[in-house]
Amino acid sequence: MQFEIVTDSSSNLTDEQIEEFGLHILPLTFMSDGKQYQSYTKGEKSDLKLFFNLMREGKVFTTSLPNIKQSEETLRAILDSGRDLLYIGFSSGLSGTYAATAALCEELKGEYPDRKILHVDTLAAALGEGLLVYKAACMARDGATIEETHAWVEEHKLNLAHWFTVDDLVYLFRGGRVSRTSAWAGTLLKIKPVLHVDDEGHLIPMDKVRGRKKSIMDLVDHMEETIAQPAADQTVFISHGDCEEDAQLLVDEIKKRFGCTDFCVNILDPVIGAHAGPGTLALFFMADHR
Repeated sequence: MQFEIVTDSSSNLTDEQIEEFGLHILPLTFMSDGKQYQSYTKGEKSDLKLFFNLMREGKVFTTSLPNIKQSEETLRAILDSGRDLLYIGFSSGLSGTYAATAALCEELKGEYPDRKILHVDTLAAALGEGLLVYKAACMARDGATIEETHAWVEEHKLNLAHWFTVDDLVYLFRGGRVSRTSAWAGTLLKIKPVLHVDDEGHLIPMDKVRGRKKSIMDLVDHMEETIAQPAADQTVFISHGDCEEDAQLLVDEIKKRFGCTDFCVNILDPVIGAHAGPGTLALFFMADHR
């Protein structure tokens, strides 16, 4: 690669992908009982099943942006090594992470006039952000310049479709996404909301489906409406909140309908998981539009 790619832990990429492409990860933080944790530490594997089990038992987690001092150290190390950098960030419609890191990039431009420092707001989350990072990393590996890679992400980010469902509305209620009444009634009636991320990077409720399996099939129905062709050639990304069987059901249905064979499935990052909860199932693919 002719330059370095930096992204946030919210991109939810696997350890293997991070290592394969030499990506630099800025870890968001999450807190509980006065103790702070980083959602990514290089060389360490978090027990994310334990994290989601704690949520199921009633543990409440709050979240925060990456530590700006730590982010600055990461970026400076790249620039001091004589390398250019491209920061691909978490949706500004969901977090202040991108704004803070982009501002840092702009400050560093003045100190490193000989280095190229570019950044892009993906308006995406979880493995949606991760899919754009993955595409960018593949381009860089194949010889694309930093300008070409940056331009591709900017041009195609609104072709990235996000569709997801949650198993328990209480977590969306805590995050202010649904009202207390909606959360209570939805739980009682076994209503499963289907949501997506819009062109401004905001989380938008779209459908209300009764029953878990129907909500999973609804994700695939939305995929069928917009997926870029040829569908079978897609690399499909799926994030899940410790619900591997449901993720496999989603994979199997996509294989059956579209003939896709290339999948990346990963357990959800703790920072996004803290807001969506156990049982979250999210589907990401390239589409005609979001």
